[in-house]
Amino acid sequence: MAQLSPLLKQATPVVVDHGEGACLYDVEGRRHLDFTAGIGVTSTGHCHPKVVAAAREQIGKLIHGQYTTVMHRPLLELVERLGEVLPAGLDSLFFANSGSEAVEAALRLSRQATRRPNVIVFQGGFHGRTVAAATMTTSGTRFSAGFSPLMGGVHVAPFPYAYHYGWDEQTATRFALRELDYLFATVSAPGETAAFFVEPVLGEGGYVPANTEFLTGLRERADRHGILLVVDEIQTGFGRTGKYWGHRHFGVHPDVVLIAKGLASGFPLSGIAASAELMAKAFPGSQGGTYGGNAVSCAAALATLDVIEEEDLVANAAARGGQLLEGARLIGDKTPEIGDVRGLGLMVGSEFTTADGEPATALAQAAQQEAARRGLLMLTCGAYSNVVRMIPPLVVTAEQVDEALGLWSETVAAVTGNPTS
Repeated sequence: MAQLSPLLKQATPVVVDHGEGACLYDVEGRRHLDFTAGIGVTSTGHCHPKVVAAAREQIGKLIHGQYTTVMHRPLLELVERLGEVLPAGLDSLFFANSGSEAVEAALRLSRQATRRPNVIVFQGGFHGRTVAAATMTTSGTRFSAGFSPLMGGVHVAPFPYAYHYGWDEQTATRFALRELDYLFATVSAPGETAAFFVEPVLGEGGYVPANTEFLTGLRERADRHGILLVVDEIQTGFGRTGKYWGHRHFGVHPDVVLIAKGLASGFPLSGIAASAELMAKAFPGSQGGTYGGNAVSCAAALATLDVIEEEDLVANAAARGGQLLEGARLIGDKTPEIGDVRGLGLMVGSEFTTADGEPATALAQAAQQEAARRGLLMLTCGAYSNVVRMIPPLVVTAEQVDEALGLWSETVAAVTGNPTS
């Protein structure tokens, strides 16, 4: 009898029957608040009626039209619509299926366009599981262990993760930029460096936001040395951080943006956006793929963009994210085992540590499991899996945030023995 691979580790025991908005309902009819959103994918919630209707209509017309063979209207319309929300000048798009594919496409573009071999990534970043993307991922060894040798030409610089270093944010930022300059002098000369790849908020790395000084420092060095600034908005894009793009919090302009996850509300679709001038510098025929720009996924993405605009979900993410972060911090302030609570918009992480500041992985995992038993689904992240992260869909309501915070307070009290209210 066939079965799923035993290497797939389930975060919760829930077997889902159906979903609606910010909730999942299991096969026994029990309701669960879904603060995982499919790892940040179901931006408009589960089965938004407008997204469902768009997908159903498209399925009856055309399911797959391979886009280096034929064009179809959902793809062409999506290109036009994305042009209205992408950063200025990023007017050329390539579509794929997954975040890893988008990362690899941007890597290929960066190297071909600059004719330089190296890229620099930042400690704690997650960019995917395929060979090149896993080489560029430093959020945990579990994503790259056991299938070396990995790809060459990838070098790692520090990210300003202030809590990890035990410093204030300014000190951590100046250290990160100074070490980047040292890397230029010792490992990858600027003239050999094609691109920086950076997340506006570390995702798998622990929900650590970047800051203006750090990203401005990257932009300045990129401009000075002819290096491309590639911003990985796969998890932070389409309103999740309370602005349409995560990098907009920090006043920088990228050369390339990576998109996926929240773009199509659960249908597989990813891509990269750059200027037409930059795209033209890569090799002809170097972009392609069988399923990229799938017609049904594009139709769902168009409906997703409509819903984000019509329901003002970016503003909702900002408001509900502020509510969620404030509530989580109040719980953390009463809990010695929670060393730090941080986030941006609807990305909120609580980091569990021991009395001497070491990662409390078992406690974080116990909290995540206890919350699931109580009907609140969340995930862990961070290099030591000691950060419990909340990623509700952008349609989450104030009442649902309050409910989740109540469940989280009960959970934390249960696993630590400390009252939180």
